[in-house]
Amino acid sequence: MIHFVVHDEGDSVGVVVVEGVKAGEDVTGWIMEQDKTLVVKTKGDIPIGHKLAIKALGKDDTVIKYGVDIGRVVAPIAVGEHAHVHNIKTKRW
Repeated sequence: MIHFVVHDEGDSVGVVVVEGVKAGEDVTGWIMEQDKTLVVKTKGDIPIGHKLAIKALGKDDTVIKYGVDIGRVVAPIAVGEHAHVHNIKTKRW
């Protein structure tokens, strides 16, 4: 079962595509461009449509989703953590 999708292996987050992802689960992601899968252990509950970190990100790192820069990390994000507005901000303002 695929729990999250990633556009390219250079991305730093994937998007959860199923309901009910809970902390401590091993979830499977599909990397579309390379047609590969990866497994990540979640650090917290992640709602459908939200992002899951697939790489460790430090403060001020750039977040890449679907091959695009979507913002700057404002608090460190570990692999498997929920990546959202509490730890990512836009670079636009």
